[in-house]
Amino acid sequence: MINYLWAGMICLGILAAALSGKIEQITPSIFASAEQGVTVAFGLISVMTFWLGMMKLIERSGVIEMIKKVLQPLAYLLFPRVPREHPAMNAILMNMSANILGLGNAATPFGIKAMEELQQLNTREDTASDEMCTLLAINTSSLTLLPTTVIALRASAGSLNPTDIVGTTIVATLSSTVVALILDRLLRRRWL
Repeated sequence: MINYLWAGMICLGILAAALSGKIEQITPSIFASAEQGVTVAFGLISVMTFWLGMMKLIERSGVIEMIKKVLQPLAYLLFPRVPREHPAMNAILMNMSANILGLGNAATPFGIKAMEELQQLNTREDTASDEMCTLLAINTSSLTLLPTTVIALRASAGSLNPTDIVGTTIVATLSSTVVALILDRLLRRRWL
């Protein structure tokens, strides 16, 4: 579906250029945009390598385990029907920890593993359980304290202070997570 959307936007752009008499600008624009994309990608490699290395250090130092311990009471409250020692709970905690640290790429495998484990606890194979919906709401809104990817993008784009985004990111993601959890509970009650 998204491919059709992109193809449609490209065709509309070419049509608009043709109708406005600026068709000769299409080819240089395509090459300039491709060059800019490669430049940004190479700029991200060094920053992402740094943050992935930092995350490996954080993981080995036990900080992730400390974050998991801090998040356990919240996870037990949000997922009361998931047994505390079940592998789903560990995957949920790892997913939440990675999201809080701004590691969406690392959070994704944990989210998938959590969903697989939650499906084993699900009594209805063809319907998502309440816990699965809650995890999806949390993962999608993802409270983030350290937006490493956005910092990396801003640094590669030449921002003078790429970490300026941290405060607003915390406020925005905290708000989105609270709203997601409220709607999850309200919609759950409505469907019951």
